[in-house]
Amino acid sequence: MEGVVAVAVHTEGLNGYPQERKQTEDLTKGHLKCTTILNGLTPANGIKDNGSLNGNPYLKTVPISALKQNGLLQSLAAGGNQTKTEEVSLEVERAQEEWDALESIQPVFAEDLTPSPLISFNEALQHFQTSDLGDLLKNIQPTIPRTGLAAITHFLFGPPRLHKDLVEERDLVFAIAQCSLDNGQSVHMRVLQTIYRKLTCTRADCPRYGPHWENVGFQGADPATDLRGTGFLGLMHTLYFVMDPEILPLAREIYKLSQHPVQNFPFCVMSINMTRIALHALREEVLSKECNRRQQVVAVLNDFYVATFLYLYQVWKSQQKTISDSGHVLKEVELFAKKNPKQILKRLEGYLKERRDGTGHRTSPDSLSYSNPSPGDTGSRAGSQGGKEDKEMNFTGVCELPPEMEGEARLI
Repeated sequence: MEGVVAVAVHTEGLNGYPQERKQTEDLTKGHLKCTTILNGLTPANGIKDNGSLNGNPYLKTVPISALKQNGLLQSLAAGGNQTKTEEVSLEVERAQEEWDALESIQPVFAEDLTPSPLISFNEALQHFQTSDLGDLLKNIQPTIPRTGLAAITHFLFGPPRLHKDLVEERDLVFAIAQCSLDNGQSVHMRVLQTIYRKLTCTRADCPRYGPHWENVGFQGADPATDLRGTGFLGLMHTLYFVMDPEILPLAREIYKLSQHPVQNFPFCVMSINMTRIALHALREEVLSKECNRRQQVVAVLNDFYVATFLYLYQVWKSQQKTISDSGHVLKEVELFAKKNPKQILKRLEGYLKERRDGTGHRTSPDSLSYSNPSPGDTGSRAGSQGGKEDKEMNFTGVCELPPEMEGEARLI
């Protein structure tokens, strides 16, 4: 018995045109004859069969997405059980997702990475002002607890108490000092990157961890390890130093000295020590009078931090100090700053006034006059000659004092 069996398979062509492929089998001759018809026309009518590969009508290149859309895979698997159909469908979808993902991957070069935007001190401060710091506020110690005769003496002869309207702002400062560096906070990371980029004058961000942090004066690959005792406030003060256009030249002068081949010191760690001194001064109510006068706490603390750093810079450069003198110098600076807050703030005011008047190039920060030297000045000079006491007071970075020692100017 002779006959022809025609099987028509309807698919969608690569260009979106409907494609009909008819397979005719001559039962007498036992071979399969395949004829492709596109829109009712055979290739013999002048239409090229784009679905064939090297003349073979069975090798047709069709994307997986097209097979999914026209349902061909589902129809071919319809004769099997439901479990196989679901497995094929899931595998096709997974393969398509992986292919789409591969197509979307593009090589990214380091120079093409968009750096994070620099952050100002006010923007970073606003972040903390709008954050929930309730748990941190429970652990702060804004003043030194005094009892008995010490409390009476302080009340009668000590500095004035801080105005009640400023208590909340003061407590915020100590709460920030309790806050640790959080990699999950974009504001924290922007502060860190801003400090690095402003000091090194680079445009690109740097990795979160690595020896490059030593270039700006941290002691290791992770700046967070240097924030003991000052918390995030240590970074906030450094941020203020490098982002205020009026005092940025001073910051760069100090940073330049920190890179000196002989008089070098870790800039950021030294900056954190200045924050620690400022915190102690605020806790001991040394700055209460100035805060009351200006009706500000954060601004006064910032100025005191910069003024203390300026004084340290003057001592360090004029007296040819080195890292071996750091312990003695830090103690001297702390005693002088807390004993003479008004004078040290005026020293900064004079320096900034000279720069505003255009005379800053004549008088460098280290050439300012030294009126009322601190009691430790003589000892500091002797210590720089290599005395035994100086050798025992090596630079240790941030000096965190136990609660019972808060009122003393002592280094660990």
